[in-house]
Amino acid sequence: DYSEGCHPNILKAFKKINFIQTESYGDDIYSKEAIAILKKRLNNSNVDIHFVSGGTQANLIVISSILKSYESVVSAKTAHINVHEAGAIEAGGHKINFIDSENGKITPKQIEKVLEWHTDEHMVKPRLVFISNSTEIGTIYNKKELIDLSDFCKANSLYLYLDGARIGSALTAKKNDLTLRDISRFTDIFYIGGTKNGALVGEMIVINNRRIGKNFRFYLKQRGALLAKSSFIGIQFKELFKDNLFFELATHANIMADKLRNGITDAGFSFLTESFTNQIFPIFSNKMIKELEKKYSFYIWKKMDNGHSAVRLVTSWATKSEKIEEFIRDIKKRL
Repeated sequence: DYSEGCHPNILKAFKKINFIQTESYGDDIYSKEAIAILKKRLNNSNVDIHFVSGGTQANLIVISSILKSYESVVSAKTAHINVHEAGAIEAGGHKINFIDSENGKITPKQIEKVLEWHTDEHMVKPRLVFISNSTEIGTIYNKKELIDLSDFCKANSLYLYLDGARIGSALTAKKNDLTLRDISRFTDIFYIGGTKNGALVGEMIVINNRRIGKNFRFYLKQRGALLAKSSFIGIQFKELFKDNLFFELATHANIMADKLRNGITDAGFSFLTESFTNQIFPIFSNKMIKELEKKYSFYIWKKMDNGHSAVRLVTSWATKSEKIEEFIRDIKKRL
């Protein structure tokens, strides 16, 4: 879902502001307008909002800015920070206490077991809970689950951080009952992913708990994330959120995933997990995967047995219906 460039509206906006001189490092008018739009959508003028270039950068900066050297982060085993960030969090000096979760989500009871195990100063002290919505395997948190996590974290002096790289897909999923306002209300900090939903590059970090937002710009600068040409990030989020474009693009990705999922199901294949977002994980034979790889690129997510593997298929804001139909025809040919 970041294979294409960006939505045409953003290209038009780039062209429009290209020769306009403006302030830098987040003080430009376009970033300020985007922030004002988001604060209104969140119905919260007290949040702190910052822009960074990517999700790994956002996770590294957020977690390192919150935790002391002896504190750790709790996440699902499949979490992006635990698997796909080249040890960025550990390189920053913080241990990840991961939970082996089948559906990519974690619960208060699972976190409680981590707390019970870490009892004294001879161990790290769990301090931050990391979740993703949608998760790395396409599942989503519902409102009750998020509230339960929020209540548990507050009761146990933990911070709750939500990775929103694919938050658009999660919030427009058929079985979703959360809103951006809910996420802002029930987390201490989260980010909105633009890169995977129509932006050329960029994520928006939203700090709801002002106790952890102090001096955040120092962390941005230290990690190389305080962008000089900030206007080109700000203008993208302004375009995405000044109307409902952000959600329209995410809805399209989900619709294309539904079409792909239905076609694969009709062809007789099963899935690793039940997903309602733009990531799906069908199980194909390894022989079939090799044949399909002659035409398509695959990420093999998990080997199921000696003859079968689950692959990850991801649709985007720009996926065309005819491409879905072509893929479905090809898998039927290789049955």
